Amino acid sequence: MRRFHAEYDEQDWPLVVTQLPVYNEYNVVERAMRALAAIEYPRDRHIIQVLDDSTDETRDIIDQTADELREQGHRVEVVRREQRVGFKAGALDFGMQQVKADYFAIFDADFVPQPDFLRRTEPLLMMNPDVGLVQARWGHLNPGENMLTRLQAISLDGHFAVEQPARAWSGCFMNFNGTAGVWRRQAIEEAGGWEHDTLTEDMDLSYRSQMAGWKPYFLHDYAVPAEIPADMNAFKSQQFRWAKGSIQTAIKLLPSVMRSKASRLAKVQAAFHMTHYLTHVLLLMMIILALPVLLFTPFRDEPVLLWLFISIVVTGTMTPVSLYIVSQRTLYIKEERAPQRMIPLVTLVGIGMALEVARAVCDAVRGRVTEFVRTPKQGDRTLCHYVADRNYGAWAELGIGLYCYISLFFYLHAAKAIVTPFLCLYATGFTLVGILSLRDTRATRKVAQSPLHALKEDVTPVA
Repeated sequence: MRRFHAEYDEQDWPLVVTQLPVYNEYNVVERAMRALAAIEYPRDRHIIQVLDDSTDETRDIIDQTADELREQGHRVEVVRREQRVGFKAGALDFGMQQVKADYFAIFDADFVPQPDFLRRTEPLLMMNPDVGLVQARWGHLNPGENMLTRLQAISLDGHFAVEQPARAWSGCFMNFNGTAGVWRRQAIEEAGGWEHDTLTEDMDLSYRSQMAGWKPYFLHDYAVPAEIPADMNAFKSQQFRWAKGSIQTAIKLLPSVMRSKASRLAKVQAAFHMTHYLTHVLLLMMIILALPVLLFTPFRDEPVLLWLFISIVVTGTMTPVSLYIVSQRTLYIKEERAPQRMIPLVTLVGIGMALEVARAVCDAVRGRVTEFVRTPKQGDRTLCHYVADRNYGAWAELGIGLYCYISLFFYLHAAKAIVTPFLCLYATGFTLVGILSLRDTRATRKVAQSPLHALKEDVTPVA
């Protein structure tokens, strides 16, 4: 950074466009726009581009805030399309075509970047001509709101404090996380531009740009805080999108990755990275087959097979636990927070999500058209409540939990106690997620019936 400031004066800094794709974000869009305007960068070389596809009162908030910021001297452009083609990817591509700039910062509406964001990220692109993307770590605005936000914070910390740095530093493929990053225009164009045939346009573009020869840079010591979904059904819809999009990207790009000039390690890691949601399908299959195996097959206590089974399950359970422990100790070593005691609950919720994720994987493999449910964000407003579409999968999750308890009873009755700890984990995980889903569905109905709140259910078809 010192070298950058020694070689470049402020007057030499390039034009940067900060894109804010928005779709019905009444609660958070004003906060996001003001945070972008507060970014410390020469105003004549910083354009705030609000890509607004909203259909509700969000449009009025955007126009009012944009007018106010323009009066203060900021360059704010509100870009609206006639049709919401391509959703977020389409909006980003459309916005990029409206302006001649070499660098594009991207933020989702629930992120609140610090004023020094561009001063920390832009020099990395200018000083490294082979870097096409700089990705910052995600922080959290509301980690202590409830139990679910605490668990998600731990899970996200594992990804951003361990997984992403490991990928970046080992020369493996690293994905853009869709927000809190800066792209070089040339890298986007040489990769083929934004495409919207998957639900994870960020991962798709990341892999294509790296196969085109561009390198990613992960800024591990700099976090941009964002809002965490506080509702289990909203969290499940988010996980559904991420899981389906990852598998769609794997189907689309994995053959090209395997034919690329990347190292063998990078190819293996890419295969695991894009298909890791398949583990939930395998977990669900193991749960379903547990009871039939006991009742209808000659179940013998073969020591080798039993220890192999135990080793696989224990390894699969302890690996993410180790990831979370390392991330918490790394990020919060000087703080009191480091809630390691909640890590077992993270594992239980991960198990309970297997049904939703497995459904997403099956949809992606079948090429099935599903609905895109935007993750609701409550922000700091109270007049307009966005909620996730009511999730009736909760009863299926409770049913699987009951099935696990029944299987547990039969295994105990057959004196096969060695399997019972895992069945306890599975039963508890599915029951916990099912109960939380039902609880949040009841809360959603209460909001919907209240005359003081406007209920907005955002459901838009997507392939």
